[in-house]
Amino acid sequence: MYSKILILRFRKDDAQKPLVCYLAKDFGLTFSILSATVLPRKEGVMVLDLSGPEEQFEKGVQYLKDQGVDVKNAAQEIVRDEDLCIHCGACTAVCPTGALSIIRPEMRVVFDQTQCIVCQLCVPTCPARAMSVKSLSEQFFE
Repeated sequence: MYSKILILRFRKDDAQKPLVCYLAKDFGLTFSILSATVLPRKEGVMVLDLSGPEEQFEKGVQYLKDQGVDVKNAAQEIVRDEDLCIHCGACTAVCPTGALSIIRPEMRVVFDQTQCIVCQLCVPTCPARAMSVKSLSEQFFE
């Protein structure tokens, strides 16, 4: 059994297509959606835990790419530069897992990296640019 966490980016024209369902139906893969932001007529982002036999896994990933989906290995992590963070809390509003939260009454933002699913929503949201993506290894599916 082969398993990876992938970041899928859908073009706005493809965001409404049931492409991920075909991974199970046509390739026998199982998946868990860890995070998703897919809206009509807008680009979509999905973080997917995908698993199955390695040959089918590779065919399924190739199918997504053939459909125009940008597929990245989530061999990354989000890091926060403590010196840049101004503790405004903007990142906490977009964090789907609560990895970023505010301690009250101090109004201090804390980051629990163990809860982070690398959806990257906090990176463009941070006005101080304290959040960034750090590569842990080579990207396998580029």
